[in-house]
Amino acid sequence: MVDKDSLYIKGLKEGDRIVFEQIFREYYPFLCNFARRYTSDKSSAEEVVQDFFCRLWDKQNEISISTGLSSYLRKSVINHCLNFNRKLETERKFVSFGENLEEVYGTTDFNSNNELSEHLSKALSQLPEKRREIFELSRFEGLKYHEIAQKLNINIKTVETQMTRSLDFMRKYLKDFIPSIVLIMNMINKM
Repeated sequence: MVDKDSLYIKGLKEGDRIVFEQIFREYYPFLCNFARRYTSDKSSAEEVVQDFFCRLWDKQNEISISTGLSSYLRKSVINHCLNFNRKLETERKFVSFGENLEEVYGTTDFNSNNELSEHLSKALSQLPEKRREIFELSRFEGLKYHEIAQKLNINIKTVETQMTRSLDFMRKYLKDFIPSIVLIMNMINKM
């Protein structure tokens, strides 16, 4: 006799929407309560679990479950909670950094009258269109190389090559600003 977990996992991998909905209905309340241990409030826990289920559906054919389904879901939600908390901490650091800049310089406007920002925009505009798109997805949207390859329907090696070329170009183009960039990143990391 086949157990329920095996049926759920098989159905999930096959993209069976009904099975996915059953998994969601059965595990969502439990996972929200479980995530609450790792997040600051109930709505954050719900946000994490909802995001997890969206990613689970998007990556259904890539998942590999060697434990029971419940164990896999719990472990995945813990990882999502940790990533969520890291993201919140990074956002807090940037807000704090911006407030400190505003106190010292009277502005947090990084887009106007800022030489580094202008040079960065010029450098980006000089990249070939596809290379710029790959660079922006990686550096500004935080996508991983395999996610970019999947999103743009290209080979991961193409993404790696284009990122290497982009980074080499940016390093050369922005070489005069590297000390400032390092200083800013150091200040952010110390917050």
